Amino acid sequence: MKRWAHTEPRQFELPALPLDGIRVLDFSHVWAGPFCARLLGDFGAEVIKVESVSRYDPERGPAKFIPGARMRLYPDGEPGERPYNRAGRFNSYNRSKIGLTLDLRSEDGKDLMRNLVEISDVVVENFSVGVMKRLGLDYEKCRTLRPDIIFIALPGFGSDGPEAGYAAYGLTQEAMSGLSGITGYPGEVPIDTGVFYGDPTGGLFGATAVMTALWHRSITGEGQCIDLSQREAFASILPELVFDYTMNDRVQESIGNRHPQFAPHGVYPCLGDDAWLAIAVKSDTQFRSLCEAIEHPTLANDLRYSSGPNRLQNQDELDRIIGEWTRQQDQHEAMRLLQSQRIPAGAVLTNQQLLGDQHFEARGFFEEVTHPDVGTYRDIGMPWKLSDTPVHARLPAPGLGEHNDNVLGEILGLTADELCSLEERDVIGNVPLNTRE
Repeated sequence: MKRWAHTEPRQFELPALPLDGIRVLDFSHVWAGPFCARLLGDFGAEVIKVESVSRYDPERGPAKFIPGARMRLYPDGEPGERPYNRAGRFNSYNRSKIGLTLDLRSEDGKDLMRNLVEISDVVVENFSVGVMKRLGLDYEKCRTLRPDIIFIALPGFGSDGPEAGYAAYGLTQEAMSGLSGITGYPGEVPIDTGVFYGDPTGGLFGATAVMTALWHRSITGEGQCIDLSQREAFASILPELVFDYTMNDRVQESIGNRHPQFAPHGVYPCLGDDAWLAIAVKSDTQFRSLCEAIEHPTLANDLRYSSGPNRLQNQDELDRIIGEWTRQQDQHEAMRLLQSQRIPAGAVLTNQQLLGDQHFEARGFFEEVTHPDVGTYRDIGMPWKLSDTPVHARLPAPGLGEHNDNVLGEILGLTADELCSLEERDVIGNVPLNTRE
């Protein structure tokens, strides 16, 4: 009995977009690389996500559900018959792609992949350093197959240097970029953000670099290799850390929700259970407006609070006064009141509140996506809007090996018998061979 199960791929009509005609081979996994390739797909590139039935993207989760294993990632907390096609994070990071499984340890798999490289424009990978070379798919090999190929590698620490072979994870990236050193409260241990910004930052920078290289190729006809360190990408969004030490010989310390220059600057409790309001006052003018709004107009003339430096010296008492007012306020009503006076303020939102946010709704930020194994759900849209070529979620994430017939049959011209032979030998397939843990 065969372990694979044939399913008909979904058909879609797609609008013309800026990267139409660009084919991307996406060998990446987890977050940074998949996010980079997803952005290229959102902009119109044909992105082929390459996995295998024995080693697929870990974000798919286990092939057979293990009780207690990341239940929250599944719709309604249910793993379903094919949990590897239902995981939430995988389906978000890998939309706008088609799916191919190919065993790159086999000679047939290697031959087919070389054929695909010859007719592709971009290769995306974020394996550990040396993996693509062992597979015979490093940049030097790829450009012998396609001289103008754009090849981007996104290892955690770059492709060279003393830490090139280090294992990378979100927590360690935050630590080694400098972010953890300034996150948390004074005198307490460093904490992580819970989001791990290094991955999406690397992915966004990666997509930008690829599009820059494609533009260069359109002018010169030349391809190139892009070596992107996720750690360096993350550190690059924290330039004040470097500048402060370079220019002032000063090591920045953790300050919680406060600001080193402005006050009041923090998060204050509001009416209700776990309801909060962020307030960030930069100028004396904003502070006077805040005093009027919270019905303490005399505070603005109090010498303890009449200037920025004085407010910094007396933050504890100032926060207590503001907190007494916010505790009597609905977080959204208070936000609107303060914003009406040009005071920067924002309600601290849960994921539930995000999905019901009227501003996001008015701008059409969230998009509905329909997936055969997941159903219809709302996904993050694009934060930018192009007037002439609007970008949307083009395709739901592919099921494992969903488009094998499309890629190998229609693009490479393999016959039905050849495809069947590859499936029989587990070179391709759409059902995992083993349970992942």
